[in-house]
Amino acid sequence: MTLNLSVDIDKNSGYCFGVVEAINKAENELDKGVELYCLGDLVHNDEEIKRLKKKGIKIINKETFNNLTNKNVLFRAHGEPPETYKQAADNNIAVVDASCPIIKKLQQKIKDSYKNNENIVIYGRPNHPEVIALNGQIDHNGIIIQNKDEIDFDKIPQKITLYSQTTQSLDGFYELLRSLQNAGKEVKVKDTICRTVSNRRAELENFCKNYHKILFVAGKRSSNGKVLFEVCKNVNPNSFFISKLQDIDQNWFDPEDRIGVAGATSTPKWLMEKVKEHLESI
Repeated sequence: MTLNLSVDIDKNSGYCFGVVEAINKAENELDKGVELYCLGDLVHNDEEIKRLKKKGIKIINKETFNNLTNKNVLFRAHGEPPETYKQAADNNIAVVDASCPIIKKLQQKIKDSYKNNENIVIYGRPNHPEVIALNGQIDHNGIIIQNKDEIDFDKIPQKITLYSQTTQSLDGFYELLRSLQNAGKEVKVKDTICRTVSNRRAELENFCKNYHKILFVAGKRSSNGKVLFEVCKNVNPNSFFISKLQDIDQNWFDPEDRIGVAGATSTPKWLMEKVKEHLESI
């Protein structure tokens, strides 16, 4: 039986401009026939990585990078700490720098604060590449806090400057700020959350209200994807997280359902289009 599903793609979902620029830089090099390596996954989306690998990009880890010489290596949108650039120079590596301009500005701000002898606290995931790169600007002396509930206030200096990973929750940032202030800390606030990302919360909330079911498409390792999927679930409990077409279960849907398809800032439009085509064929 044909389900006759009605499917719309959220027009605000998909790559942010930083990711678009990174992929464009990669494809420009590959189209010129350059042998191109990428330090870490260019985006946290396995389907897009598969596509880029078919075009010739070679994904490498830090250990392989450290032993590489005389090659072309792309640094992804998340940015890299200073020691990575030094290693590239030492190994005669030509860097294709795809660091997001917003993150580059943030790196400079955090560096300036450190030079002014400020105690830096970063709201973010300790193992996220953007946070590692940020902390690298200040000789890895920042205090990383992922969740306000995990704060050890005794280890936080009395006077601090609070920064954020660009893709963190705006609400979470200000909850953390209130917790620090309530504990008597003197906080200089540097709200460095990317509004391109944070504005999507309200846009996504409005989108999810209009459909029986939501399919949220993102890579399993996408930090932004996890945050935005929770937004979907809170507004529309009938929201399902998928990373690829094979994750779709036909039993989720009823005949004549209106389906909304949305994605993270690392989700390619072409993948959402494929999901739409698949749903319309059920």
